Amino acid sequence: MENMDHLRETDSEFMERWEAFAFQEVMNEPKQQLDDITRNLAILSTLIGSQSIDVYKEMLPTALNSGLTPVMVKEVVYQAVDYLGFGRVYPFLTSTNECLTERGVPLPLEGQSTTTMENRLEKGAQAQVDIFGDSMKDFWKGGHINRWLAANCFGDFYTRTGLDLKQRELITFCFLAAQGGCEPQLVSHAAGNMNIGNDEAFLVRVVSQCLPYIGYPRSLNAVQCIKKAASEK
Repeated sequence: MENMDHLRETDSEFMERWEAFAFQEVMNEPKQQLDDITRNLAILSTLIGSQSIDVYKEMLPTALNSGLTPVMVKEVVYQAVDYLGFGRVYPFLTSTNECLTERGVPLPLEGQSTTTMENRLEKGAQAQVDIFGDSMKDFWKGGHINRWLAANCFGDFYTRTGLDLKQRELITFCFLAAQGGCEPQLVSHAAGNMNIGNDEAFLVRVVSQCLPYIGYPRSLNAVQCIKKAASEK
């Protein structure tokens, strides 16, 4: 994180230990490693979930240099709105646009939507079934918020290209784990991850790689939610 040179001067002892932990010990922990794309998707999502805008600005260029495409980053930010609300995501959207513009990326990016206003509910409900099982087939009929969840969250965003379904469930898990207070939803999405191939060990690796950015309490809570989801499967 190049722009943190001032901290290396004013807080050298702290930064020596924190950077050694985050960028050496955690990244290289045996059996807890992730590929660059997955690790950076998880970290960016975690930073958005924890409202860490300043560190997000620091990490975004690194993520882009490590293989994330502008489309992938934008899809992370777009999907975050349904889990954190537009008010909390707005600074991340504007910061992302500023970073991409500085790198010479023309905006807007190529569209990724695959649904229309007419079929978004149907396609969103199917995405819910694909992730959580047949019990979700008629979930949208349980009230207007359930209908919005199917049509908006899943129909408008989960159906987009740019990220695959496993990556979308991964970033949702990170949004929920990082903001805290969403343990019931975190258990559900841990199970959803497992249903589509992001198994228990993988999710623990994700939490491990994100721990330096959200701390031990939320990380330990996330691990307990993973264990609960696994035990209920």
